[in-house]
Amino acid sequence: MTKYEKAVYDIVSRSMEHLTVEQIFRRARDSYPRVALATIYNNVNKLWEAGLIRRVSLEGMPDRYDRVKRHDHLVCRRCGRLTDLTFADLTAPLREAAGEAFLYYDLKVFYLCPDCKKGIKNGSDT
Repeated sequence: MTKYEKAVYDIVSRSMEHLTVEQIFRRARDSYPRVALATIYNNVNKLWEAGLIRRVSLEGMPDRYDRVKRHDHLVCRRCGRLTDLTFADLTAPLREAAGEAFLYYDLKVFYLCPDCKKGIKNGSDT
């Protein structure tokens, strides 16, 4: 693993946030001030392709990256806030239903977060 791959891997795997490439880049610059954004993009993609980090894609938003430890996400449909959540592992029932092997599943449960609900309730956001 190159020093930049290791830096990206460490940033993502230690974070409890769901970071964009730009956020990973800003954190990587703390240790490597001369690193280029393209280098971070390349290393994020390498780590994702190798299955060492997880990509969380939401329509209309930049991809975010997460550690690979099995967990699910609550997603606010309004502001896009991601919150980690762990449901029972669905691998066995999904394998049975699919009738064949699959690579992985990515469960996202959409809801309105408390801040967005509050905004709607107060009439400050429509």
